[in-house]
Amino acid sequence: MAAEPGSAKSSTESRLLGKVAVVTGGSRGIGLAISRALASESCNVVITGRNQQALEHAASELGRGCSGTGRIFAIECDVRDNEAVARMFAAVAKEFGRLDILVNNAGISQSATSLHETGVQLWRDIIDTNLTGTFLCTRAAVPWMQAGATILNVISAAARDSFAGYAAYNASKAGVLSLTRTLREELKSTGIRVTALLPGATDTEIWQVVMPDAPRDKMIEAESVARLVLEAVVLSPRANLTQLELDPATGAM
Repeated sequence: MAAEPGSAKSSTESRLLGKVAVVTGGSRGIGLAISRALASESCNVVITGRNQQALEHAASELGRGCSGTGRIFAIECDVRDNEAVARMFAAVAKEFGRLDILVNNAGISQSATSLHETGVQLWRDIIDTNLTGTFLCTRAAVPWMQAGATILNVISAAARDSFAGYAAYNASKAGVLSLTRTLREELKSTGIRVTALLPGATDTEIWQVVMPDAPRDKMIEAESVARLVLEAVVLSPRANLTQLELDPATGAM
């Protein structure tokens, strides 16, 4: 489904005019904020998620609220499912024939649970979504990318700083950081940038699961994370960006 964009910006303001981006988990939270930032720069944005109704609502909101000239597409996709991922990227390739930006943002968390109480299904759900999903989407995306393209993995401060009670989540995020570093080495010769964003506590709906009483008024805003993503993807193709990190407490770089 495509949503009509709002009024056009001038080409000098639209730094991503004509570019194509896929944002997984793009219907809410950080993913929606990133999609909005990209769309504001006239990027064609494909948002994905598991709930088609939520995706269509988000796409409509982006189309109404953004002044860029790019198109907004919503494609239902479970990043844990290899066939669903393949179908989604095939649809993007058919529509655009290229991919300039992949934002691996889809992820789930958990409530605090000790390791010995962590069920196998919970472990698998988190690892499959956060880590395997990033692997599947990246593997499917790379053949459609050229020099200057960017793969940006939105991870978490948990990739470096482990938190008691969140073994599955910590492991999944550390795994994505390691995967990011591996991909960076493998893709250096192609000119495709691979980087990671490690935000600290960010005010999104996920806290209703993780810690309902968390002081969300003291957290980083999703829009602040989105601005960093935008600055990363508009760098010169010659820029060798390796990693962006946000301080878990302040959100400062």
